[in-house]
Amino acid sequence: MEVRTRFAPSPTGFMHIGNLRTALYAYLFAKKHNGKFILRIEDTDAERFVEGAVEKIYATLKKAGIKYDEGPDVGGDYGPYIQSQRKDIYLKYAKELIERGGAYYCFCDKERLDSLVDEKGIKRYDKKCSRLTEQEIKQKLDLGVPYVIRQNMPTEGESGYEDLVFGHISVPNNELEDHILIKSDGMPTYNFANVVDDHLMNINYVIRGTEYLSSTPKYNLLYDSFGWQRPQYLHLPPIMKDAQRKLSKRYGDANFEDFIEKGYVPQAIINYIALLGWSPKGNEEKLSLEELEKMFDISGISKSPSIFDEQKMKWLNAQYLREFSLEEFNGLAVPFYEKSKVKGKYDYLKLSGLLQNRVEILSEIPGMIDFLEEFGAFDSRLYEHKKMKTDAAVAKTAVGGALEALKNAQFNHEALMEALTRKSEELGIKKGQMLFCVRVALTGKESTPGGAVEIAELLGKEESLRRLEYSYKLIE
Repeated sequence: MEVRTRFAPSPTGFMHIGNLRTALYAYLFAKKHNGKFILRIEDTDAERFVEGAVEKIYATLKKAGIKYDEGPDVGGDYGPYIQSQRKDIYLKYAKELIERGGAYYCFCDKERLDSLVDEKGIKRYDKKCSRLTEQEIKQKLDLGVPYVIRQNMPTEGESGYEDLVFGHISVPNNELEDHILIKSDGMPTYNFANVVDDHLMNINYVIRGTEYLSSTPKYNLLYDSFGWQRPQYLHLPPIMKDAQRKLSKRYGDANFEDFIEKGYVPQAIINYIALLGWSPKGNEEKLSLEELEKMFDISGISKSPSIFDEQKMKWLNAQYLREFSLEEFNGLAVPFYEKSKVKGKYDYLKLSGLLQNRVEILSEIPGMIDFLEEFGAFDSRLYEHKKMKTDAAVAKTAVGGALEALKNAQFNHEALMEALTRKSEELGIKKGQMLFCVRVALTGKESTPGGAVEIAELLGKEESLRRLEYSYKLIE
């Protein structure tokens, strides 16, 4: 039997990292077994619907490289793939379920429902309408009394299933409430539409978060009531912000688009979230999507929650940035140059040559290069470097010498290096001391991308000499 998995997000905003990981694992599992990965939009909750969110789902999956075989915008044999377009299907199956005894009409009004509290003080429906006679039901329907359709849960025994990660899960039936399947407006709840769609779309592996671990028995009771085959289940442990708190869209935790705007590349994000809850058999950490497709195996999925460590993702991102060609890196960097103070004033490709091996995330770029436009008084202690054995006195010699050496020098890399090297020999200071002091004098910064020669070349002769003169006077 062909493996068929699905990702079924609700269009409620940007794609949260936890949701994206679910999509990734469902995709990888399907690819590993030469199966199909399906996208379905679950938009039955009109109150939570966010305009434009469906398009964000498409865009995120595309950027992430997660290609679905069937979905709303690509079609397939089991459409429509948007739940709100399948409304009539759910009502038909709900009525069939009533005939099978797995569900019933509930005519209770809000006032009565609000008054119901069980012996533990929990609001819980008391199954009153499940005891109505056929005649009473017909009478209410004929009168047009508003109704919902509820699942008819057994009150004795237990319902269990085997999860591919967590093993055997069992829940006492008396803990399962007769939840609503069809709302009073005729729209299905998530609980019902989910099961009907998974069955009709031949989804045989359901991959989702552990928040559904204990509620899955009630879904299985729906499958059983219809006489349908249950899918296999694979529940994923949560991604945590820290030891106590889950990473959550509700609390404004970062989503995929936030990380893209910060200057992470999609490959690094996907690589990192793949490792949040799953481990390859070896010690590999940097894995392309193609490598993940080959290596993914459910035996590597952990039962324990994973803590989201942005520093680790930042490190991974840097590895990806290093591997791009200079032209590719420059293409990614240009929007960040355009946001900086050097916009349009320097050769971006030259800047990229300096930055590619120093940047971890692209949003660091403006802060790393703004010194090219910002220059003013700075503390002479910046010249102090124990390893280089430099201080203000050495700096005065080096910067004064550089001013002389560069007045008649060509401003290309080779000529600048030669002039500064020769001058350091004349002055009896080490070349490293000369270059370090000149870099500080040109930038007024403790650390910069590129050394003295690269920065002088970028600034040009006039600006370099102006800065050296200013810095020389500062030392005096």
